[in-house]
Amino acid sequence: MDRASGASQAPSRPEDHVVVLFGATGDLARRKLLPGLFHLAKAGLLPRRYRIVGSAPAAEALSDEQFRAHAREAVAEFGRSRPEGPAWQEFEAALSFGSADTDATGPLVEAVREAERAIGGAPRRLFHLAVPPVAFASVVALLGATGLAQGARVIVEKPFGTDLASARALNAAVHAVFDESRVFRIDHFLGKEAVDNILALRFANGLFEPLWNREHISHVQIDVPEKIDIQGRARFFEGTGTFRDMVVTHLFQLLGFVAMEPPVALEAQSLRDEQVKVFRSMRPLDPAQAVRGQYTGYRGEPGVDPASDTETFVALRVDIDNWRWAGVPFHLRSGKALAEGRHVVTLGLREPVLAMFPLDAREAADGRANELVIDFDDPGSITARFLAKEPGPTMQLAEAELTFNYHTSFTTENALEAYEHLILLAMLGDQSLFTRSDGIERLWEVSAPLLDAPPPVVPYAPGSWGPETIDSVAAPYRWHLPDRGLPCAR
Repeated sequence: MDRASGASQAPSRPEDHVVVLFGATGDLARRKLLPGLFHLAKAGLLPRRYRIVGSAPAAEALSDEQFRAHAREAVAEFGRSRPEGPAWQEFEAALSFGSADTDATGPLVEAVREAERAIGGAPRRLFHLAVPPVAFASVVALLGATGLAQGARVIVEKPFGTDLASARALNAAVHAVFDESRVFRIDHFLGKEAVDNILALRFANGLFEPLWNREHISHVQIDVPEKIDIQGRARFFEGTGTFRDMVVTHLFQLLGFVAMEPPVALEAQSLRDEQVKVFRSMRPLDPAQAVRGQYTGYRGEPGVDPASDTETFVALRVDIDNWRWAGVPFHLRSGKALAEGRHVVTLGLREPVLAMFPLDAREAADGRANELVIDFDDPGSITARFLAKEPGPTMQLAEAELTFNYHTSFTTENALEAYEHLILLAMLGDQSLFTRSDGIERLWEVSAPLLDAPPPVVPYAPGSWGPETIDSVAAPYRWHLPDRGLPCAR
């Protein structure tokens, strides 16, 4: 699908579909997938004829009526629209359930066949694997063994592997059943409106693209602090950590969009080709340019090893060896139990060559001017920070800014949330915002030095911005966050 073709017309509506949600009784389905599918249905973006089949192991099996009640509760708690009226009645009628175990696939196969008979014709199948990563390969094998995978597409959640060897093994298992054109490795960060807007900002505006290189940009920061702690997910987090959970997936993918060369066209192959070129240009990570942190109290969480070395925070430097970015450091940071929850990309612009203004006239900026700040939290904003003269008889400079806000510039009530956007693209067969097998393997490859020789974790106080030692990662620059005025325990 050519995404550019939708710029001046209504979005395409997918072909008739049977959507199967593995892990339909789990937290992701309850919080995001079921409410998101109902919102797509209410917005008229689901196929004209569709059925949604929930699935889980037989021990968690539901009847059709129980699954509909489960979906109603999920939409009532987490959806943007109430589960009521004709829209809900139509959506509810499209729901059914079929349990599946490796040695007992009959209920799922029959539920899918019944859904296809209800639709008529030859509807497409889309499988969403909202299951733990250890179950990916077995579920894919099940789909292959039952014949359900034939002609179907599959959405696979992150993290995709835990290192290069596991990612290669998982790719091999998936490709044994689904060719790459039918695999959609989902990263919900890439479904945000503000990520698409990075492409629009760069490639639709002559004001910015000429500046988007090492001649004008001194450094780039991608900062995703989280205020929440691990929220009782010790079993998952102890085996993953922040680097695998956030950096290899979300932050590296954003880096690919920020740093890519202009694609030949706004379509999946061109976009993903350019993103993978960035990954291939990344130097292997240097453990000496990384800080791993662990918030005080983490080892006391239920299920956490009292001697755990798992990081709940990571800050690191990434270098890209290509013509556009040579010598420009990319500083990445993410962690749990930090001062604020933010989603920010900051491009630091170089100082003018001729410093004609006295130093004291520029000190008021405190290093915060000459920045382009992209806040990609929904709905998002873009801020250009610069210096302007203060009124008065002397040449005293002060920081000023121009800000574009989505929520004040556009009507966003009909905007799609990240999962809604990506599920719709998967039904349309558009892989533009999904990761590719060679890209994810390259990211694990450059991550190997840090995974093989991680620096020990450094404690930090909950509510801070991480360990004090992170300043060395960003030097000679400073972290964009915290903004002045934000609370910070440091």
